[in-house]
Amino acid sequence: MRKTLYLKFVLGYLIFGFFGFLVVATFVSSMTLEHLKREKADSLYKEATLIANTYASDLYSSNVSLEEVKKQLDALSTYLSSQIWIINPSGRIIMTTETPLDVKHESRVENFDSTITAGSFYTVGDFFGCFQEEMLSVFAPITSNFKVQGYVVIHIPMANIRASSESLLNISYIMLVIFFLLSLIILIFFTEMVYLPLRKITAATEQYAAGNLHYEFQVDSEDEIGYLAASLSLMASEIARAEDNQKKFIANVSHDFRSPLTSIKGYLEAMLDGTIPPELHEKYLGIVLNETERLTKLTNSLLTLNNLNMKGMILEKSVFDLNSVIRSTAASFEGTCQQKHIGIELLLTGDRMPVLADKSKIEQVLYNLLDNAIKFSHPDSAIRIETNEKHGKVFVSVKDSGIGIPKDSLRLIFDRFYKTDLSRGKDKKGTGLGLSIIKSMIELMGGSIQVESRQHIGTKFTVDFSFDIASKEEVYGSEDTIESSAIHTIKGKRILLVEDNELNAEIAKTVLED
Repeated sequence: MRKTLYLKFVLGYLIFGFFGFLVVATFVSSMTLEHLKREKADSLYKEATLIANTYASDLYSSNVSLEEVKKQLDALSTYLSSQIWIINPSGRIIMTTETPLDVKHESRVENFDSTITAGSFYTVGDFFGCFQEEMLSVFAPITSNFKVQGYVVIHIPMANIRASSESLLNISYIMLVIFFLLSLIILIFFTEMVYLPLRKITAATEQYAAGNLHYEFQVDSEDEIGYLAASLSLMASEIARAEDNQKKFIANVSHDFRSPLTSIKGYLEAMLDGTIPPELHEKYLGIVLNETERLTKLTNSLLTLNNLNMKGMILEKSVFDLNSVIRSTAASFEGTCQQKHIGIELLLTGDRMPVLADKSKIEQVLYNLLDNAIKFSHPDSAIRIETNEKHGKVFVSVKDSGIGIPKDSLRLIFDRFYKTDLSRGKDKKGTGLGLSIIKSMIELMGGSIQVESRQHIGTKFTVDFSFDIASKEEVYGSEDTIESSAIHTIKGKRILLVEDNELNAEIAKTVLED
């Protein structure tokens, strides 16, 4: 049988109750009896001393008669519920409240010894065999002329004291039971606040261990137990999501590899069996080459993405002019822009923007963003690249006037292999990994990327880079610096790159409208 935490707690609770009763029944019982015995002895000793100094002293001084003293002691005996004796040092009983006066018959306590108290003023026992039960006997000496003439001895049954002790013990037992029952609140609190939530967490971990990562549970608590449950649920959901992404990833990779491989195999078999005549071999070999290039591109993208996710890439920082990198990247698309009659407008902050960053990765991010913008832009449209500097961050935005992205696809476009339905017809060669690679690279450099899009109106990607702004002296001395005049070398019939001033912007607008 598995020993659960709750069973241990209940067992501890029962052990606590058992030892509580044991302590009350032994230690508390003896301590209470001893306390009552001392308290009663103190009280009786005061009475015995008072009697010895008054009635008994007068008796030995012959100031009062035996009858008068007997009458007073009888009254006191009734009041104290005890027996009062007057004894000579030899053990002869002068007077006792239990029997009438009888001077003719002498009563004696055999073997009487006043030192029986052993330095105290009371003793417990049968008082030299005079009683059949245990008695508490208190001694007070009667002195006259500086000599002990006798003793006042007060006897009270120990049964009376034990009865008082048991009454107090009964109260202690009742209080213990009440305390024990009240302590059930702790057990109930533990059950509701700790044990039941832990049961839910344990059941959830068993489900997760069995592979059911979609198992849902809820613990309504704002303490560490609730935090643990929420963390466990989040962990399971993240693992489930990662597992689903892995399955989706494998399915997408298999699909994207199978399609070109099927085409390659089909065309090659057709050429080998003569289905495709020799004069058309060159045409279909070109198709096969395109498919192999597609596979190469997909493989390289996967390797790049894997290195980024595994933190395997190291940033190679250097000082360079960001504006020059943007200009040169835009210039590399001159031919494509001329074919589609697309213009690129540059609205750059300042003539130069020296930064300390990884130039190659910045170029790759800009290239992929601009490539996507051109790919999905309409002919005779413009793409705007804009930079801004705020609070030590550089913001670069790439805005097109293309087909846009559906609202329900915006949160998915950075997932691996994801393609919107609108892009599938236009981007047949795409792998669906470009934006995922871009996001990973930007996050590796400590930045972030946001997207705004309206269907059939256009899309705007904004990247914020948290890299250091270098001094102008540093970038002027760098071999990466590109003169601003280089922008004029890429002017084409339908493409214009302009700087951030009103005059050139107006010229760009005029040229694009022509």
